[in-house]
Amino acid sequence: MEESFLQSVKYDGEKLYILDQTKLPQATEFLEIENIEDVWDAIKQLKVRGAPAIGIAAAYGLSLGIKEAPESDYDTFYEFFKEKADYLATSRPTAVNLFWALKRMDTCAKQSSSKPVAEIKSLLEQEAHLIRQEDENVCNSIGENALTLFKDGMTVLTHCNAGGIATARYGTALAPIYLAKERGMDIKVYADETRPLLQGARLTAWELMQAGIDVTLITDSMAAMVMQQGKVQAVIVGCDRVAANGDVANKIGTYGVALLAKAHNIPFYVAAPLSTIDLETKTGDEIPIEERAAEEITAGFGKLTAPDGVKVFNPAFDVTPHHLITAIITEKGIMRGNYSEELPRLFGQ
Repeated sequence: MEESFLQSVKYDGEKLYILDQTKLPQATEFLEIENIEDVWDAIKQLKVRGAPAIGIAAAYGLSLGIKEAPESDYDTFYEFFKEKADYLATSRPTAVNLFWALKRMDTCAKQSSSKPVAEIKSLLEQEAHLIRQEDENVCNSIGENALTLFKDGMTVLTHCNAGGIATARYGTALAPIYLAKERGMDIKVYADETRPLLQGARLTAWELMQAGIDVTLITDSMAAMVMQQGKVQAVIVGCDRVAANGDVANKIGTYGVALLAKAHNIPFYVAAPLSTIDLETKTGDEIPIEERAAEEITAGFGKLTAPDGVKVFNPAFDVTPHHLITAIITEKGIMRGNYSEELPRLFGQ
């Protein structure tokens, strides 16, 4: 796996290799997974994270999980398949890519119902590969579109991690940064630490440094000062779900960054593949927000940093209202203004 360590999810037909993001930046270790239970755990425990990477891992995990499915007839196979898909769907609630990928696998299984079950299994594995390859192409297109909003010499701020290890390649929010680097442009980055799990510090800062990109790490509470001092000309973040009206769910703290950007008249961009847009969810109020264990705040890295037994509220995501978002950047183009009208057009609606 050393030849492509930034490809965070890889499947060889027998094992699923997942870059364990909980070990970064101290160690670059790949999990070797052979069963669906370990895929569920990897998603739940944030060993694989980033909405696109979660979807890719789920597709491969489902392919892995149905290897032992009975092949006597389609109905028996599909019952087994559906049980495994529903199981993976319980791992995390907010990132819509998880459910999108499982739905694609389900559609593939149904459309192949007339074929021998052994062939259906092979087709499902091919579908998982296709999901990964498509995500790489999507990230490249998002990067190309986003780069039109940036100029050589700019400095941008990002929150959480929406880079190569959160996707198939390039990332979403970081894709224009990587493309700029390839083309000799100088775009600097301020990375929010992103508490409580420090995805900005552990992951974004790490992968940008690996790529030789100028990155400065700050704590979340420093973003306002950095903007006030004119050090940032734009903000770009990824997302885990976009509602039909343009409200966006992303890592906790994103809403605060959007408010700060608005107060300082700085454009706030969201990079969102179409797989992250959920037209069935009308507004951000309907997006389920995952709440995680208190220990992530009180003793997140092994040392108690709060009074034992203190009450804790630990939502993993927040929702940024659409009116704070300057543009939503997709692989099909840049959306501005009335998202309720623009987003459905992306899907031909």
